[in-house]
Amino acid sequence: MATSTSSPAPAAPKPPTTDAVAEKAKSSTAGVKSFLSGGFGGVASVLVGQPFDLTKTRLQTAAPGQYKGGLDVVKQTLARDGIRGFYRGMGPPLAGVTPMFAVSFWGYAMGKKIVYSFTPERTSPTLTNAELAFAGFFSAVPTTLVAAPVERVKVLLQMQGQGGEQLYKGPLDAVKKLYQQGGLRSIYRGTGATLARDGPGSAAYFLAYEAIKKQLTPAGQDPASLSLSAVVVAGGFAGVTMWTFAIPPDVIKSRLQGAPEGTYKGFIDCAAKTIKADGPGALFKGFGPAMARAFPANAACFLGVELSLQAMNKVF
Repeated sequence: MATSTSSPAPAAPKPPTTDAVAEKAKSSTAGVKSFLSGGFGGVASVLVGQPFDLTKTRLQTAAPGQYKGGLDVVKQTLARDGIRGFYRGMGPPLAGVTPMFAVSFWGYAMGKKIVYSFTPERTSPTLTNAELAFAGFFSAVPTTLVAAPVERVKVLLQMQGQGGEQLYKGPLDAVKKLYQQGGLRSIYRGTGATLARDGPGSAAYFLAYEAIKKQLTPAGQDPASLSLSAVVVAGGFAGVTMWTFAIPPDVIKSRLQGAPEGTYKGFIDCAAKTIKADGPGALFKGFGPAMARAFPANAACFLGVELSLQAMNKVF
């Protein structure tokens, strides 16, 4: 008599382990934390850096001979508008700073995630300098979509504070009039120049921050537990590193965004005309104020980022 055999029932799928669930939850909240902490850091950066930024922009866009240097910009601004004058044009970056910096830090987190996804066989979770630079550059791509119109309006408002006709009553009025003049294309003028500045600049920015944090971390400790004073140092020097690369394209960006319609055909044309009119040194106008701003503003930025991350890590 033949006996029937039955195949064993398939094993029930194992439920995910507690560690796996926790890791998935951690991964899903990492992007949110990066986004929110970047916003906090950006607000801190603008509040500290605005007077320096205004000085830099006026030096870059002023007619030859209008200012003798950064200190002369400060002197003339104080004489004309008082302390309040240094915060002219702060509305656009402050209003846009949360999404702008938030997207930047989120983009950096996503850039690192891309690196991990393309290197599944890696033996160490520590990213190389090239990988960190890639993640930093990647962060500038989505950020530019937010930063370009914010920078456009900010430059125009800062320029009109130098005297002459007051064309714009404020940020919203500037956006309205730009749209009437040339639609979204006018509002987004200088987008390519913004990416040319922020791509290499962000690569240097995040790479420098990670490298300096690593150097300041005592042996055997996690860089995430670095003291706040060390965060200030790392953030400040990261800003200095970024602006070392970013000044020439920033000059072109400011001139493109502040010039009357039809003055320049694009980034290359603006660079060529700037060098022809004022010499190669014109590409470094505003270097002093930018460097003076770089350390305190970016120290404040990363301090805001780290403090907000610490607070969020206690909540979720």
